[in-house]
Amino acid sequence: MSSHTASTELTFLGKLILEGEIQCRTGLHIGAGKGSLEIGGADNPVVKDAFGIPYIPGSSLRGRLRSLLEQTMALAVPSELVYLSRRKGQEVRIHHSDRPDDEVCILFGRNPGYVERVTGEAIQTATATPARLTVYDAPLIVDSITPQMRENLDDELTEVKSENAVDRITSQANPRTLERVPSGARFRFRMVLDVLCEEDKPLLGRVAEALRLLEDDALGGGGSRGNGRVAFDNLTLAWRSKDYYAKGGEERNLLSGATLAALQQLAAGGDFAEKLA
Repeated sequence: MSSHTASTELTFLGKLILEGEIQCRTGLHIGAGKGSLEIGGADNPVVKDAFGIPYIPGSSLRGRLRSLLEQTMALAVPSELVYLSRRKGQEVRIHHSDRPDDEVCILFGRNPGYVERVTGEAIQTATATPARLTVYDAPLIVDSITPQMRENLDDELTEVKSENAVDRITSQANPRTLERVPSGARFRFRMVLDVLCEEDKPLLGRVAEALRLLEDDALGGGGSRGNGRVAFDNLTLAWRSKDYYAKGGEERNLLSGATLAALQQLAAGGDFAEKLA
């Protein structure tokens, strides 16, 4: 449990740099939106960079980690949710509170202002919290899609999965196609955890917890249909203190080529805070 209080003072201490690889255990579909539909292409294309190479947007990965933490911490309930947006018939809900020890809000940030709760009266929040966790776009490691894999792909780097949605009344089939990054592909990810006070140091454990939750869940669309199973490995963790930036100090390597289990064990260790001194 976080030891943050209303009187906790924020003073920059350093940054934890977590890097590693995301391996696709099943095909991965993170949609590009309907605006990118091409003639002869799949109905649901994956998001690609300017060079046509698939990637995992940092916002998609960050949002999924937040959602999983909200669920496991019993925060994805109406009394803990506010409307992030309500337009065009769609409602987006997200957790938000003014509690100083709310680790989700500390990790992902919060802004003061008027918020409408899903249940209960709207409130005027006063707490502003800078986000501690930054998640960058994860580029595809192109060489991870081997020549043997490419022989069975519909495109140079992706496959097309055909699906049928069946009308429950008429039994009429509605075929559709879904573009996916194939199983076995790997992406390189990078996350930065800002440590703005001593109480922030245990937040690394929450990040590791969210990553382990995601391994038994799904990233992207179609998770309930088998898409989006991923694994995290080859992890490296480095500590860059305030002196690293101000005086050209040395980076401290805490993990190299590690697993999520090793990351959790490090974060839970009684001497972890001392390693960041």
